[in-house]
Amino acid sequence: MSDLSPNLALPFLAPAQAQKHVTHNEALQILDALAQLSVEGFGAQTPPVNPAVGQIWALGPAPMGEWAGQGGRLALRLPGAWIFLDPLEGWRAWGRAEGELRICRGGAWQRLPLENMAGLGIATPSDGTNRLSVVSAASLFSHDGAGHQMKINKAAAGQTASLLLQSNWSGRAELGLAGSDDLSVKVSADGAVWTEALVIARATGQVALPAGATIGGAVPYTRANLLGTVSQSGGVPTGAAMQRGSGANGTFSRFADGTLICVHSLTASTTAAVTWTFPSAFVAAPCVTGTVQAAVLACVTLDAAPTTTTATLSVRDKADARRADVMRLMAVGRWY
Repeated sequence: MSDLSPNLALPFLAPAQAQKHVTHNEALQILDALAQLSVEGFGAQTPPVNPAVGQIWALGPAPMGEWAGQGGRLALRLPGAWIFLDPLEGWRAWGRAEGELRICRGGAWQRLPLENMAGLGIATPSDGTNRLSVVSAASLFSHDGAGHQMKINKAAAGQTASLLLQSNWSGRAELGLAGSDDLSVKVSADGAVWTEALVIARATGQVALPAGATIGGAVPYTRANLLGTVSQSGGVPTGAAMQRGSGANGTFSRFADGTLICVHSLTASTTAAVTWTFPSAFVAAPCVTGTVQAAVLACVTLDAAPTTTTATLSVRDKADARRADVMRLMAVGRWY
């Protein structure tokens, strides 16, 4: 049977041993030093000039003086002498000089392992999905003398690399590469159904707004809705900015502000006035003007006040005789 304990190498008392108190006190001194182990410093090479009883150093690989040949061991100061102890794998010690906790691994005192960890939770547990979990009022990532990048990497284009914003653990907005390599912004009212609000094409940088956009609460005009069917509600435009149409009675241009312009070419008669039915109706009688294509002095005349849908016209010469000349007509008014 060994005279020393297997872990702390404490000396055992033997039967009929003389001065058992000496052996017992030596064991207590070692136990006093190693329990809640705290060393003056790690990697010590030179013995101190006036060490205090009970102080202990973790020696470096090639110490000198009274520590010579004791590399890697613990040097414990007892009254008038040093004793050296071998640290075992897994022992933990606090270094007063360094102000940190270290662990004995592979024969050396190493800082606590913070690499290749299964997970890390700060003020909260981590789990298999959230291997890094932080509960805090804020998180700071700052530079180390220059810039700073935060990187989120995914395995393939069809995977997701994104920043997900939640409310009570339910998704409300997502920014990143969600299912493609184009940058997108998605929003959700319930965390289940998502609407893609913005997409920036990775190849061209072109911006798309799949759900549309408003400015000041109103839909802006774009190339897609600049031309089309104009409409209004309560005097507020709700359709396209401009609309153009044509037919047998001429062409018209309607504008979102309510302006309506109708134009037509019509041949007058020598026997009676002709009626022009506007290609688009006005909300009130428009202003009708015209020019005439004639070989003599002539003008277009209105034979009656225009209505919201028609104008009655003639071409007359200076003798007030009717002529069958071509009239170029324009009616300007409002469609609402």
